[in-house]
Amino acid sequence: MDAGELLLLIGPPAVGKMTVGRAVCARSDFRLFHNHHTIEPLLEIFGHGTPPFLVLNSEFRRRVIEEAAASGTRLVFTFVWEVEEEEDAAEVRRLMAPYLERGLPVSVVELAADLETRLGRNAGTDRIAAKPSKSDLAWSDAHVRELEAQRMVTDPDHPSPADDVLRDLPHLRLDNRALSPGQAAERILAWLGEATDSHAAPGPP
Repeated sequence: MDAGELLLLIGPPAVGKMTVGRAVCARSDFRLFHNHHTIEPLLEIFGHGTPPFLVLNSEFRRRVIEEAAASGTRLVFTFVWEVEEEEDAAEVRRLMAPYLERGLPVSVVELAADLETRLGRNAGTDRIAAKPSKSDLAWSDAHVRELEAQRMVTDPDHPSPADDVLRDLPHLRLDNRALSPGQAAERILAWLGEATDSHAAPGPP
């Protein structure tokens, strides 16, 4: 089997996917590919949700993941998954395929926190620096609230199309409302059966 591994880090907006992903990478040899790596440059050209934006956002993500799998990279990919949408489930299957087709491990960690916690995190300076489109906090807060009407987390008592994708994958649900990014990262790496890399650059506490 080739080298390489894919860790999908999912959850609702502002739950801390990027900061937790950074902390995981600081403690291991994973590399971070967060969802706004592709969103921000496309927003400036096409605008969010337009047909060119949707096509290229999907294509860019798929190509990065293809090359990461081919090069044996251990990759953390973060994104928001509308778990009741068949189209989102199909997109996740496409994104995982380069790793799965090579027989490489794919795991899913699902972060969860209440709305109040996420609104507090939404104003974080690291988040805004990495995601300039979130710098209008009034708009960004309203967007987080608006998306509460959609299901962004799985629920064993309420099956969704996401469950069909996740059924055969290692899947950890982690409530991180009371955890620092570093604490969440430590739990994730322990769940993956990996000791923290003491030689890695220090991450958030």
